[in-house]
Amino acid sequence: MTNQEKYEYWLEIAEYDLETAGAMLNSGRWLYVVFMCQQAIEKLAKGLYVLYIDDNVPRTHNIRFLVGKFENQLPEKVSDDYKEFFEDLTAFYISGRYTDYKEKQGQKLNEDAAKRYHQKAKEVFAWLLTMKP
Repeated sequence: MTNQEKYEYWLEIAEYDLETAGAMLNSGRWLYVVFMCQQAIEKLAKGLYVLYIDDNVPRTHNIRFLVGKFENQLPEKVSDDYKEFFEDLTAFYISGRYTDYKEKQGQKLNEDAAKRYHQKAKEVFAWLLTMKP
C-alpha cells in the first residue's frame, strides 16, 4: 500500500467520523458531537502525517502534537486559533473514554456549544484538506 493509499484510508474514516458528528448533532448527543469531531480531525491529521513524514504514525490522540510534527512543511502557518481548537478537541477525546471525565465535560455542553464545535471542525477539516502536499 502506498502512502497515498494510506492517506486515502485515513481520509475516508475521517469523513465518516465528521458525518457521524452531524448525526449526533441531529440526535441531541452533544458530547458525542464533539468526540466525533475530535476523531475526524485526528484521523485527517494522521493521514497528513503519513504524507509528510512516514507511515509510522505516533499512537497519540493529541492533534496539536501530530500536526506539530509536520507543521513546518505545510504551505501555510497553522493559526493560533486552530492550535487552541486542537487542544480543546483533545480534551474531549479523553472525556469520550473515561466515564467520570465524560460527565464533567458533558455538563459544559449544550446544543449551541455542540453546533459551534461542529461548525469549527468542518472549517478546520476543510482547511486541513488544502494542506495535502
